[in-house]
Amino acid sequence: MWAVCALVLLCVPANVRALNCSLVKDAYSALGFSSDDVPAEQTSGEDLRVCAPLEACCNTQMEESFSHRSSHDFQKLMDDASEELRDTFMSGHKRFDDFFLELLESTERSLNEMFVRTYGKPYLQNAEVFQSLFSELRRFYTGGNVNLEEMLKDFWTRLLERMFQLLNSQFQITDEYLECIGKYTEQLRPFGDVPKKLKSQVTRAFIAARTFVQGLAVGRDVANRVAQVSMSSSCVSGFTKMLYCSYCQGLFTLKPCRNYCLNVMKGCLANQADLNNEWSKYIDALLLLTQRLEGPFNIESVMEPIDVKISEAIMNMQENSMQLSYQVFQGCGQPEPAGMTRSARSVHDSFSGRFKPYEELPTVASGAPLHRLVSEMKEKLKHFQSFWVSLPLVFCKEEQISADGQTEDQQCWNGHHSGRYIAEVQKDGLAQQASNPEVIVDVSRPDSLIRQQILALRIMSNKLKNAYDGHDINFQDSNEESSGSGSGSGCMESCVTASDSSITHTPVPKAETTDEVATAADSASALEICTLMLTLTLALTCR
Repeated sequence: MWAVCALVLLCVPANVRALNCSLVKDAYSALGFSSDDVPAEQTSGEDLRVCAPLEACCNTQMEESFSHRSSHDFQKLMDDASEELRDTFMSGHKRFDDFFLELLESTERSLNEMFVRTYGKPYLQNAEVFQSLFSELRRFYTGGNVNLEEMLKDFWTRLLERMFQLLNSQFQITDEYLECIGKYTEQLRPFGDVPKKLKSQVTRAFIAARTFVQGLAVGRDVANRVAQVSMSSSCVSGFTKMLYCSYCQGLFTLKPCRNYCLNVMKGCLANQADLNNEWSKYIDALLLLTQRLEGPFNIESVMEPIDVKISEAIMNMQENSMQLSYQVFQGCGQPEPAGMTRSARSVHDSFSGRFKPYEELPTVASGAPLHRLVSEMKEKLKHFQSFWVSLPLVFCKEEQISADGQTEDQQCWNGHHSGRYIAEVQKDGLAQQASNPEVIVDVSRPDSLIRQQILALRIMSNKLKNAYDGHDINFQDSNEESSGSGSGSGCMESCVTASDSSITHTPVPKAETTDEVATAADSASALEICTLMLTLTLALTCR
């Protein structure tokens, strides 16, 4: 008889069996809450808003504690899940930025040492020409409004002027005469093909390097912002019900069913899933540009031998100095003699006597560390390509979150009692959550912060793709130069942060749940989108 009674008791649903609230009290206390909050006996549960079975060992005060705990738990899960992503972009940005700046510094140092050893006093007297070159390269890389082609052209013009004066120190070379020489520079080609080759190599290499670092900074800031989830009240309720309402029925040892967990998380992270499409395109654009960092746009291979290439240009002019001077005299006239003063004679003699072929020295960048940096980053970027849309799967496969619950002999918490979860798992994205049984989602109102990150990624992807083609995009100038060397709108860390911050607080269109909705929103809100792009552009041109 007693066996039959026991069998009958086991067959009684959990929500109609008498609950042992003392066990609930112990479990509740183990969470860090006061056991005094737990009722001594089970209640009807009529006053509960989230955990609402027929009878329960819970009250509204416990529900409120569960809700606060749920918000903290959710953010902790998000922080843990996104930690590797955020660290990858943060450390990657710093490593590449440090490498490129160190490369500039070591290249300038190498050139200075070589030219002092090779050309001596004439170089020291004109070192500011070369210092200005590296200063402008550094200013471009760190976000300055520098037209690389014009800057390089000015460098060669200034070098020609100084060289011509040193090679013709027996004449009085006035500013007007130097201006005349400048008119014949392209025709005379005093430095051979070196200026033309360096212009293409330096411009493309620096555009690729600068834009890649900017791209990593944007990814870093997007990841940091999106990882800070603003939970809706419905999401808090759904997450609380999934994790803690089982306590009210004394089922605190049960884990949520996996599909139940997926529906809750897809509802809570619907906006993050909508970010994934633009995020994936952005990762593709970064990966595309890495090809240039490894190939013909490799800034390391361009900068390491730049001292040798400039020296070759100088040697070329010296070797053809007599013919060059004759051609200049034919076009600009022969200048007045300066008189062979002691100072003029010593400068000329010192200059011509010091010219000799340069024996290349090893540089600090030998061993191609850039190639290793790029290879490591490529693997990490591929790993995170579908990060945002995969978050529900990441959360719900964790051992402490969900049980399989798909077999008859395995029970799990389905939001109501111990049993299987039979509801259909929703698809990803905001538009797919209209029928989510666990979280009420307003599919007509996308999250404004997510919408702004989508826009930031879209703009950055465009810059990355143009950098791949060798073009530097300046959003403030509608005239596109085929050379791609225009005065770019580069930004380093502070600029990107400012740009994202500005965007986040700008009014946004109301809907972008699918590609069709996004298109409609863009068309219907053209003025708002233009305002957003202008805000980002102004921020990108800081520093």
